[in-house]
Amino acid sequence: MMPALKVEHLAKTFPLKRPFFGPAPPGVRAVRPMSFQVETGETLGVVGESGCGKSTLARMLVGLLEPTEGMIEIEGKAIGSAGPAEFGKLIQYVFQDPQSSLNPRKTIRQVMEAPLKRLHGMTRPGRDKRIAEIFASVNLREEFLDRYPHEFSGGQAQRIGIARALAASPRIIILDEPVSALDVSVQAQVLNLLADLKSRFGLTYLFITHDLAVVEAVSERIVVLYFGSVVEIGRADRIFAAPRHPYTSLLAESAPVVGRSLTAPEQKGTELPDPLNPPPGCAFAGRCPRATDLCRTREPELKQMGEDQLAACHYPLEN
Repeated sequence: MMPALKVEHLAKTFPLKRPFFGPAPPGVRAVRPMSFQVETGETLGVVGESGCGKSTLARMLVGLLEPTEGMIEIEGKAIGSAGPAEFGKLIQYVFQDPQSSLNPRKTIRQVMEAPLKRLHGMTRPGRDKRIAEIFASVNLREEFLDRYPHEFSGGQAQRIGIARALAASPRIIILDEPVSALDVSVQAQVLNLLADLKSRFGLTYLFITHDLAVVEAVSERIVVLYFGSVVEIGRADRIFAAPRHPYTSLLAESAPVVGRSLTAPEQKGTELPDPLNPPPGCAFAGRCPRATDLCRTREPELKQMGEDQLAACHYPLEN
């Protein structure tokens, strides 16, 4: 079966300001060449520390940023060959901050009508019917439609953001930290809603977060990013229980757990490498207790580690 989403050698470099004298600097490589795919109906989790390239990757996938190199395919179609309207019907984005992602000067009805007008060319009666259906699916009352974004709680605003994404009738939804700004009790409600919508509409999710407990609960597979690169890919039920890359193990050991005291796992440092002066070899070598001269000179390739796990490490952990 054709994957819902496929990326090959996708990368993004942000240029730096050219100095008056001398050559232009090489730029900042926010996302290094990476390849992976998301199967139809799957939830693929993407995790990593702040600055690892998660949001840059998400913005490239939905067309908000142009890749420096590489290819993105949705259902076998390269996004460069699709027009904005056609592309918008395939993939949509749910933002981290629900309040700031909604136009404060427009009512919720106006926000919801935009994709129905521009992507589907619906008439007013058709729009009203479709909006009513979507609002019912996300458990919101129609009386909210004539209110403004500032009148809603965080949980309500996030439901509106999800409803806006659904209005385009997409196949894939990119969820960029969709519950990190919400209270824990509201997080559970939104996560249950997302699971119900996925089943009801046959959606495919790419779920980006730093919360390991959340991503493990909602995902079938997980991609671990570090310094703009994929360092491990595996099944959600295995990747943190039996990690092969030392960075994945570090993430799992660093995550707070109720009833367990907070202890810092073993590592040489705590900071990401300097993006303006990236180190040779493995980017994690400066923090890895297993690093050798090989790690500091040669960048590891993403290789098969078992039946359904891949890791980019010269000295992978044994399970």
